[in-house]
Amino acid sequence: MLIYGISTVLTGCKGKDGEAGAAGPAGVAGVAGATGTAGADMNATCTECHDLSTDMYAKIVQWNASVHATGGNFERNSTSCAPCHTHEGFTEVLSTGATSTVASIENPTPQNCRTCHNIHTNYDATDFALSTEAPVTLWLNGATVDFGKGNLCANCHQPRVPSPMPVIGGADVDITSGYWGTHYGAQAAILGGTGGFEIAGSETYTNSYHTTGVADGCIECHMAAPYGDQARGHTMNMTYDYHGSEKANTAGCETSGCHTGFSDFDYNGYQTEIQGLLDELRDSLLANNIIDSSDHIVPNVAYTANQAGAFINYYLILEDRSLGVHNTKYSRALLTNSIETF
Repeated sequence: MLIYGISTVLTGCKGKDGEAGAAGPAGVAGVAGATGTAGADMNATCTECHDLSTDMYAKIVQWNASVHATGGNFERNSTSCAPCHTHEGFTEVLSTGATSTVASIENPTPQNCRTCHNIHTNYDATDFALSTEAPVTLWLNGATVDFGKGNLCANCHQPRVPSPMPVIGGADVDITSGYWGTHYGAQAAILGGTGGFEIAGSETYTNSYHTTGVADGCIECHMAAPYGDQARGHTMNMTYDYHGSEKANTAGCETSGCHTGFSDFDYNGYQTEIQGLLDELRDSLLANNIIDSSDHIVPNVAYTANQAGAFINYYLILEDRSLGVHNTKYSRALLTNSIETF
């Protein structure tokens, strides 16, 4: 009986008379799950870019031949260099508006498709939109330039701020480094007609047509229809090799409707003129022991504001690298008035 009683307690299956126990209450019915959103048709997304054409492949081939891809020196990943030399630094300062990154960039990469375009943001053709087209406030003097789509380029192709910075009519400046100056990439300032040390002289500071007459600035000529992987397009080069000779690719200038019937960039002899003025200013800087034979400023010297400013103007035109094509009138004024100070 004791064993049977334990068994009865453990099972709880039968009452005294052996009848079945009452059934428990029914459980609450579960809530039906919501129907998921239908997936987008792949043909309306990925294939907008990854189609059967060779357009994207052509751009990749061109880019791989560009100086941006081959000579960007992206190992220069310190806080002041990274904004232009690395992809990661560029995207950071584009969002922060700063002139340097918060920290050095670890594992940096060179400029690439994602630097200039919003690749794989919406996964459709809008991903080819530029990272920015906003007007650019130059670091050198706070002036704002607006080159349309070319504003993307202007973010990096602008002078840096020398320290100390000479002021017209101001005190002498003590230069302690042979690398003092505006660094490279002066194109945005020269094209915009701003940022030079505007010494008073015989030339008035005005701008050529390119400053305001070319809606999208840099890209209208540098990114016109490509010549294979040698010029224009995503190479951005303006010259190409033709049977061992360097040729100027002027087609972009002619296609824009601005010029016709010319085969090199020495239009009306302007490049020859600017090169002559650049050489003359260099001779004056050398004669006054302001620069050495490598075009670096001689350090540990107190220069007058005009002497330091003349060096800035020399370096701006030298590193603009267009010999006046970007802005002949402004280039002529900076060089001529600098020469007249000696």
